Amino acid sequence: MAVAGRPNVGKSTLVNALCGEKVAIVSDKPQSTRRRIFGIANGDDFQLVLADLPGFQRPLDPLTEHMQRTVDSSFEAVDAVVLVLSARERIGSGDRFVGRRVFGLDVPVVIALNKVDRLKPGHVATQMEAASRLGDFHALHPVSAKTGDGVPALRQELVTLLPEGPLYFPREQRTDLPLEVQVAELVREQALALTKDEVPHAITVEVEELGERAIQANVLVETESQKQIVVGKGATVVREIGRRARPAIELLVGHPVYLELRVKVRPRWRRDETLLERLGL
Repeated sequence: MAVAGRPNVGKSTLVNALCGEKVAIVSDKPQSTRRRIFGIANGDDFQLVLADLPGFQRPLDPLTEHMQRTVDSSFEAVDAVVLVLSARERIGSGDRFVGRRVFGLDVPVVIALNKVDRLKPGHVATQMEAASRLGDFHALHPVSAKTGDGVPALRQELVTLLPEGPLYFPREQRTDLPLEVQVAELVREQALALTKDEVPHAITVEVEELGERAIQANVLVETESQKQIVVGKGATVVREIGRRARPAIELLVGHPVYLELRVKVRPRWRRDETLLERLGL
């Protein structure tokens, strides 16, 4: 099932909540999801595979072109779509644009009205009514991916739409991302959290060495000024990125690791097709 919506409506947080554990990084920065990520939720008699997609956007460079192609190609063979909306923002032209795309697929569309926590019931009801006008939906669920409210009911709704068939992934698997990509994403998540303005969009991470006890990764930026920001005075920022990322990485690999981060300038990397291919973007 594809999970679609505008940037920053909480798609990745919702996928994590539906899967019961972290499979995708989350950030308050828009367009932080750059690739399709399969999150896998297993039950006694079901396997729910959710494709967390980049947000719909107008391509501005080869990177965002790749991201939008990923979105488009992911709709080619899906059983249903989860259309994620933010209850805290006006449901407007961007949501209608995404709605026209997904309601034209001839598959069930389940609307997840996200971020309803701490909102008044009247406001939620108004947003649900606005969401209902987007298209002929199969079901509409108000949820909070952050608190978990409404998530079990949404998961059960999605399970009812699954066709019968064999498992696509082993039951112990939670995502399709290779280990080195998962590590790179965990580092990038903390780099996003510790930088602002245009710097987050210019950051990517490539794991250079994935050893048993030591991991070396390069944090790539496009300019020297961005490098200075990511390194920080006395290397304080890059050290903090590593300090914050290490616990999640150790949980992922199952043992303590030494994490070495190097910040490097790669001018216009977002337009470097060779690098984008190597990064799997």
